[in-house]
Formats: sequence, C-alpha cells, structure tokens
Amino acid sequence: MDSNAHEALRLLVAAYEEHLAAILARRGDEDASVDDAYDALADAFDRYEAVLDVEYGETLPMLLDDVELEEPDDDEDDALDAHAGEDEDVLDDDLDDFQLR
Repeated sequence: MDSNAHEALRLLVAAYEEHLAAILARRGDEDASVDDAYDALADAFDRYEAVLDVEYGETLPMLLDDVELEEPDDDEDDALDAHAGEDEDVLDDDLDDFQLR
C-alpha cells in the first residue's frame, strides 16, 4: 500500500477511535468534544477518500451526511449577504447592466 494511502487510513482509524472515546466520555448532550471528534472524523474520511481517488481512482462505498445540526438563523444570513432578500429577477437585471463582450 502506498505510504500516503496507508497514512491517511491510519489517521482515519485513529479518528474513529477518538470519536468513540469522546462518546464514551461524554459529559452531557451538548459536549463540544464529541462535536469536535465528529468533525475530525469527517475530515479524516475526506482525506482518505481523496487520497484513494487521486492515487488509485477509487472511492468508498459510504457518503458523509452534510446536514447541519442546527438551522442557521435567517437574520445572520441577511447580515452576511446584503442581497439575500433580493429575488432572482432583480439579480438578473443587475447582470444585464454589465456588457462583458
């Protein structure tokens, strides 16, 4: 096995072990260490799958769940995106103002 793939696999297995350890040591329903271990496991999974894809053209028979645990607050979205309230017709009109030819 290639050293990059082997190292990525070793890190993935370690991330699984850390995730389980965080669950077993959980100090409540909202223990941040479990969330951190979850994120680290997802990152290790992504790295391993990327190495397999780049080096061997292979994928894994699993997909990560990209669902956010908490729904974002609409007010926060509006603050980040000043155009969040605009509809697509208004945005299309803005694009028509630019002559890119």
